[in-house]
Amino acid sequence: MNFEVFDKKIKEIEADCEIVLIVNKNLTHRWIEGGDEFEKYGFSGKSEESLFLPHKNILYYGCKSFESDEVRCSVSNAFKVLEKMKYSSVKIGLYTQKCPPINARALVEGVILGTYKFDKYKSKKSNLYIKNIKISTEDYNGKIYNLDSTKKAVNEAIIIADATNDAKDIINITPFDMTPAKLADYAKDMAKDLKNVECFVGDEEFLNSENMGAFLAVARASSNKPRLIHLSYKPKISTKRFVFVGKGLTYDSGGLSLKPSEYMVTMKSDKSGAAAAINIIKAASRLELPFEVHSIIGAAENMIGGNAYKPDDVLIARNKKTIEVRNTDAEGRLVLADCLDYAQELEPDYLVDLATLTGACVVALGEYTVGIMGNNSTLKHSMIQSSLKSGELSGSLPFNKYLKKLLKSDIADISNISSSRYGGAITAGIFLDNFIKDEYKDKWLHLDIAGPAYREKEWGYNQSGASGAGVRMCVYWLKDFAYKQSNVHDEDK
Repeated sequence: MNFEVFDKKIKEIEADCEIVLIVNKNLTHRWIEGGDEFEKYGFSGKSEESLFLPHKNILYYGCKSFESDEVRCSVSNAFKVLEKMKYSSVKIGLYTQKCPPINARALVEGVILGTYKFDKYKSKKSNLYIKNIKISTEDYNGKIYNLDSTKKAVNEAIIIADATNDAKDIINITPFDMTPAKLADYAKDMAKDLKNVECFVGDEEFLNSENMGAFLAVARASSNKPRLIHLSYKPKISTKRFVFVGKGLTYDSGGLSLKPSEYMVTMKSDKSGAAAAINIIKAASRLELPFEVHSIIGAAENMIGGNAYKPDDVLIARNKKTIEVRNTDAEGRLVLADCLDYAQELEPDYLVDLATLTGACVVALGEYTVGIMGNNSTLKHSMIQSSLKSGELSGSLPFNKYLKKLLKSDIADISNISSSRYGGAITAGIFLDNFIKDEYKDKWLHLDIAGPAYREKEWGYNQSGASGAGVRMCVYWLKDFAYKQSNVHDEDK
């Protein structure tokens, strides 16, 4: 799909079809022709209402507001209306007075995210006829906005949305086709195509040498051996170091605490944190961010067998803490514990883990919202603000000293599950906090993406299946750091 930006009025741009977003039927765009036909065809301009006029090759689509995520959703849905029509090009305006590049970015993200198709396993492949998207910098008052700023926003949007869709691909691929070794190969191949990116892969022998006893226990029963994947993006000039840690359970059966069969069906999605961490690196490199960015992925399968780790086992983690296993389906936190300890040796300025960690987070926040946890309220708030800009939903879940006591073990330093059924998302986060050194407590965030990472129904501009949760919010977060830094430097000059 090709995007072109023009500093021309929409009428001056040639295309097969035009999309016009309408907030209400009384809204007058300078370029709208045929508004008098709204009443004739019963179009009121309500949100998600559409009117296609084939004789004019115009699609009107009702939009709740011109806020960026409403634009993402509306443009995505408008393309669904047009996807079976044999138009090769479409034109659209910016629809904003506030900050046109923001809506240009949202518009492009809406198109790319909304037209994503996963048809790897289908004999008949999907086909979108529209190949060219022509964007006018004209806002709804007829003003022509700066071309260069809009082009920059469009290019950034393409990078971020492509990275999100690539994460979806990783997640949607079946466990047979995406084992820990194959995920490591994917990361190595990706690194070869990116500027300033390197990839190290540690095998089972490496994990043994690093004393990653918790990680190794989870992987023990699988014939597909574990891998630690370390991607690093190092630009020539870097002012901060960010480290992302991704849970990469390429399949999770629950282990000996076996999941019911209906809950196993979507467990290819347990590598969503890994997919996000890998593609954060891709976006950071392509955006040429002025930070050193690392992604550490713990890739493993949690399977059953005679040598599987068991409830009642006591594991020794990399940091020497002992963990009583009371449920083998609480395995992601065991892998993350060792990976987080490894990640802290990189001396990060900021440390973020992403994981489909708990069903309890879905109960707490619903299917569409990322749970954000940590010890630093300001840092949590910064991620929430960036997630809002990106269109991803997030909410803060608070730690407290009473829930911490529920992880007490009589025979080890800590239990891998809480002694209560309540507050499970938070106690999982508190478990991870036990593996964060004091000097990094205020630099660490835990993102539980279990809700939005994978849904078996469409929502917004997300298809059934993987959503690439975490990619956009973390990349926007990095971009916000870069923006603040550049402003400070400008003032210094």
